[in-house]
Amino acid sequence: RNLLPETCRHLWVAFSGGLDSTVLLTAAAAVARANPRWSVTAVHVDHGLHPNSARWAKSCAQVAADLGVPFVGGQVSVDLESGEGLESAARHARYDFLRQKLDSGAALLTAHHADDQLETFLLALARGAGAAGLSAMPPVTPFAAGIHARPLLMWTRAELEAWAREHGLRWLEDPSNVDRSRDRNFLRHEVLPRLRERWPQIAPAADRASGHLGAAQRLLD
Repeated sequence: RNLLPETCRHLWVAFSGGLDSTVLLTAAAAVARANPRWSVTAVHVDHGLHPNSARWAKSCAQVAADLGVPFVGGQVSVDLESGEGLESAARHARYDFLRQKLDSGAALLTAHHADDQLETFLLALARGAGAAGLSAMPPVTPFAAGIHARPLLMWTRAELEAWAREHGLRWLEDPSNVDRSRDRNFLRHEVLPRLRERWPQIAPAADRASGHLGAAQRLLD
């Protein structure tokens, strides 16, 4: 709640149907029920990259209906010839679609968590990024006419899964998440488990480091 300014009234939850966004949508719906200041809409983007994507969209619509949350779905075209890679091209197409939905006083909520932050930090490090790149994902940034907030950054995926199981949630599993030819999946499955064995608190430590670098970059700016 502390991430959102007083002027924020409408929460658009980016909802893929996976574990992370299912937790976020469920929590946001509960918060909005307790505080009528906010309204929540689930927004699902179908990239058309998997044969089951249409079925996933229907499943997401059903979850939103069960939560009593309005649902907006849309399909985007991913430019596979852009030269920027599949993940980056899909992300650009997704955010271009989401940008069109936000008006003044609205917030886009995405379900990035502490493990995502650590992966982003390490990918930026592998590219030799400076302070701006190593600041990774800030909790709140301007987006379209509103803001983009990431309220789950302080929790790991394991903590989100434990919460989801405790509350009896069900979610979709994207088979592409186990494709270790993708850099992020390679980190997730091959590198992060070893790092956690040695340094169990590496995810929150990386988040603090990203915050320090982001503050340094703002001072430089």
